[in-house]
Amino acid sequence: MAQALQEKIRKSMVAAMADFRMIEPEDRVMVAVSGGKDSTTLLLMLEQIQKRAPFSFSIQPVILDQKQPGFNVQEFKEWLKTRGHELVVLEEDTYSVVKEKTSPGKSYCRVCSRLRRGILYTFAHNNGYNKIALGHHRNDLNETALLNMFYGGKLATMPPYLRSDDKRNTVIRPLAYVAERDIRKLAELEKYPIIPCQLCGSQDGLMRQRVKAFLETMEGEYEGLGSSMLAALGKVDPNMLLDPRLRNDGRGTRNGHHVNSHTDL
Repeated sequence: MAQALQEKIRKSMVAAMADFRMIEPEDRVMVAVSGGKDSTTLLLMLEQIQKRAPFSFSIQPVILDQKQPGFNVQEFKEWLKTRGHELVVLEEDTYSVVKEKTSPGKSYCRVCSRLRRGILYTFAHNNGYNKIALGHHRNDLNETALLNMFYGGKLATMPPYLRSDDKRNTVIRPLAYVAERDIRKLAELEKYPIIPCQLCGSQDGLMRQRVKAFLETMEGEYEGLGSSMLAALGKVDPNMLLDPRLRNDGRGTRNGHHVNSHTDL
């Protein structure tokens, strides 16, 4: 069963990687792992893809020890070593900073992710990794799209391929087409030594958790909803949206400039 599931996930990853040309010959890919099911699956499946690829590229797992209570990387590191991976461990006490900078009742995720990105992106740049692979899957992309619509007032999600604004890093998300339920099932079958998160994983009632629960309920009622949502994110019709900058009929602009408000009229 595990082998069939691996094959299903691998094919979905290969499709996403081909669609967005995520990995090319001689790429040095830093795989940002957390000790969770998603990034661990990403690493192990990238290894399988690497062995079958018609060209060479390298992968290096890197984990950030943020000094959270109960975070012990040793078992995870030894488990990866039995599979042929030497895990690089970065140690930075961002946990204290996140706790200090986050207001009571607010999500830790914004501050935590910004600090994590800064450390990991800098390490990748300084050590010659030209791609950074992250473990976001189909559900993450769909949830982010709904969060942006419901609470951010925009249409946006996590892109499978992203060049950073400073041009130093390229982020790829090879699990973009993979359903979380398949990752969860594989993690159970393979008995991953999961490292629990004491930051975002310790908070209840967050907007993302509510959106996640909503989508899981909907997917339970409508088979194929998750894949349909993802397909919609890749089939955008600019003329059927409300952003005047996207129209091709000249409306929403004046003399080559956008109309910013009713006061411009």
